[in-house]
Amino acid sequence: MKAMVLEAAGQPLKPHEVPRPSAAPGQLLVKVEACGVCRTDLHLLDNELPDIPYPVIPGHQVVGRVMDADGVTDRRVGVPWLGSTCGHCRFCDDERENLCDEAVFTGYTIDGGFAEYLVVDRQFAFPLDPDAPAESLAPLLCAGLIGYRSLRLAGSNIEKLGVFGFGAAGHLVTAAAIHLGQSVYAFTRPGDTATQAFARELGCTWAGDSTRDPGTELDAALIFAPAGELVPVALGRVRKGGRVVCGGIHMSDIPSFPYDILWGERQILSVANLTRRDGDEFLQLAQAAGIQPQVTLYPLDRANQALDDLRHGRFDGAAVLHMG
Repeated sequence: MKAMVLEAAGQPLKPHEVPRPSAAPGQLLVKVEACGVCRTDLHLLDNELPDIPYPVIPGHQVVGRVMDADGVTDRRVGVPWLGSTCGHCRFCDDERENLCDEAVFTGYTIDGGFAEYLVVDRQFAFPLDPDAPAESLAPLLCAGLIGYRSLRLAGSNIEKLGVFGFGAAGHLVTAAAIHLGQSVYAFTRPGDTATQAFARELGCTWAGDSTRDPGTELDAALIFAPAGELVPVALGRVRKGGRVVCGGIHMSDIPSFPYDILWGERQILSVANLTRRDGDEFLQLAQAAGIQPQVTLYPLDRANQALDDLRHGRFDGAAVLHMG
C-alpha cells in the first residue's frame, strides 16, 4: 500500500510502498478515505513529543470504511488520536482514560492514516455517517474533539469565550460555542486580518490580534496556538474565577507573569488527549448543530505541502488529505 512515512526528525515525509497491515483479534482493518492534518503532526516532524518511534506513519483524524473478508463494507468509522488504553488503571476506572499511562496514540506510537489502510482497536473507532463527505468528517476527530474537551473544561455558565489561535480547532469550537449560545472573541496573530475576517464570517462577536483588548472581560479563554506567551495574555483577559484552557499537546515555555493576573481564583488548565465520551458527545453535538469544517484538500502525495501550509498559516480552517 502507499504511505507517507516520517523516517526521522526534521525530515520531510517520504512516499513508500509498505505491506498492508492485518487486523488482529479485536481490531478492524480500515480503508482510508480521508485524514485530517494536525499541528501535532508538525510536532512529530519537529521532534517535540517524547519517544517518537521513527519511522512512523502520521495521521490521527482518519475516516474510512471497514474491510471484511470479502472486501470493503459500507460501514464507516472514524479513527481518533486515542488508539487504545489499558482499561484497568485508576485513570481508566475513573473515566479519565485520556490520562492512561499505557495509552497508545494513532499516528504517533502506532501507525496512522497518512496511508491507504490502517488498523484500529474496534473499541476506539467511532461510527460515522456513511453518506457524509469524508473530508468534512475528518477534522471533527481531533480538532473538533480537542476543541470540545477544552470547551467542557472551561466550565459552565460561559457567556463570553475567548479563542486564541483560530485554526482547525478554533473554528470548530467556535461553531459549537455559538450553537450553545456563547459569544466568541477570536484572537489571532498580529496582522492576520484574513483570519480575523474568517472569524467574523463564522459569527464571532469580536476578532482581533492577541495584543488588542476586546473591551470586555471574558468568562474563559481557550488557547490552541502552541505559544506559551499567550497564557499571561489570556489570564489578563478573563474575569475573576475564569479559566484559561491550553488545548495543545505541546507549547513553548510560559513566561513569568505577575501574580495579580492569576489572583481572584483564576485557573490555568491543560487538555490531554481525549476520551471516548468526548467523541460520542461531540459527534452528536456536531450533527445537531450542523457543524461543517472549512477544509483545504490535498492528495496523499502532497502531505508535505499540507504540513508546510499549516505551519505558515496559508489556509483557513483545516487541511485534509484525501485518497482519491
